[in-house]
Amino acid sequence: MIINNSFKSLSMIAALLCSSCAIASKAPERPNILFILADDLGYADVGFNGSPDIKTPNLDKLASNGTVFTSAYTAHPFCGPSRAGLLTGRYPHKFGSQFNLPESDLSGGLGVPVEETYISDILHNSGYFTGAIGKWHLGEMAEHHPNVRGFDEFYGFLNGGHQYFPEQFKASVKQWKAQGLEHAIPGYFRPLQHNGQDVDEKEYITDGLSREAVTFIEKAAKKKDQPFFLYLAYNAPHTPMQAKEEDMAVFPEIKDKKRKTYAGMVYAVDRGVKKIVESLKATGQFENTLIVFTSDNGGKLKFGANNYPLTAGKGSVHEGGYRAPMFFHWPNQVPANKKYTYPVSALDFFPTFAGLANAEIPASKQLDGKNIWSKFLANESARKGETIFAMRHRLGYSDVSARKDNWKVIRTANGKWQLFDVDKDMSEKHDLSAKHPNIVRELVTSLSTWSWTHADPKWFHIHKEGYEWREKSMPRFHETFSLDK
Repeated sequence: MIINNSFKSLSMIAALLCSSCAIASKAPERPNILFILADDLGYADVGFNGSPDIKTPNLDKLASNGTVFTSAYTAHPFCGPSRAGLLTGRYPHKFGSQFNLPESDLSGGLGVPVEETYISDILHNSGYFTGAIGKWHLGEMAEHHPNVRGFDEFYGFLNGGHQYFPEQFKASVKQWKAQGLEHAIPGYFRPLQHNGQDVDEKEYITDGLSREAVTFIEKAAKKKDQPFFLYLAYNAPHTPMQAKEEDMAVFPEIKDKKRKTYAGMVYAVDRGVKKIVESLKATGQFENTLIVFTSDNGGKLKFGANNYPLTAGKGSVHEGGYRAPMFFHWPNQVPANKKYTYPVSALDFFPTFAGLANAEIPASKQLDGKNIWSKFLANESARKGETIFAMRHRLGYSDVSARKDNWKVIRTANGKWQLFDVDKDMSEKHDLSAKHPNIVRELVTSLSTWSWTHADPKWFHIHKEGYEWREKSMPRFHETFSLDK
């Protein structure tokens, strides 16, 4: 009897221990996902990427306690198409979103086709509390609004940019109204909105967006049965170049006015991130939140950005146009103080986030991205032998590039094809095309094949671009992918 009782006791203890082991080894619960997107941020304009003059202590702390991605590529080298690719997981060229939306009231009624499912739809349908804050730039009509594209909450502006100081843009609006020009008020001056209703924003816009992110996080904390997904799309440091005096004062050593203003705008984002992290900790959500930080494209050099050591900037298919600063942070899940050097694409966010959320992706959903999570954790290439493409249409021709593993082929301004080993030469200084003609041919062929999946543009940023597209019989891919040069 004693033996039997002892055996039962030992069995119970063993069962409890096994149960504890099971709990410890169990995959973490579905994470909150905080996606922070800067606008036109230079590759070298954050401390964790070696900025020599701009201080970003709060971003740097997250980066040092997480993993920095050194070869992270956006879906396109400028704003609207980049965001369309990020949220759909598809190259924007495939659904006619290769250009920014028109510069006209309500974008002419155009926007990313509603047939394109966003990652917000997938996460919302799987039970996430979802929010979008800041810049949208994907369509301004009712059918394109964030609140009908998978987001429970939206605070921000629908067009491609905004003035930063309320006292200034409200004064301009008052003048337009006094002249009877209310219908002609540009998007950069229109009121911000919350879930479709105009609001009276009183703070510097970057600070207002950070405040609303904190508000969203506090709301999310009360939804005990729901993780959250927050898409926080700052418009800084995008034009107009407007910084607070106290933020610029942090950089007395910067004498160049453009650079100083730019630095102040970046610093405001960093200040906001500090408040957001404090909110996550205060509400007990920090430990189970994946924080992703990146930019929509490269920095714009003429407005003070620094993409060193990359060549060129926003709009270019050189590395400086679409290789962005990026990190992942998630305590006890994302490796700390590490660098992930393999190429990844913003197109990968869609399937990766869906995988972490155990969210079902419809069988009909076409994706160009892939779930990188397991390879990322193993520090292995998630895209070994796969190609990342970039294309930017210009007047009568297209700039194109393709990266596969360490190799990148590029053609700009209808010039000659060039080949770079971007693992060793991220500045694209040493053209190796003459030494490796077969690699050039292979990558150009893959670019040409990719181009056959493209749709005609559904809009152009300005009417003149549309006229020129037709006048020049674009896209002229038979010339773009010729190997004669």
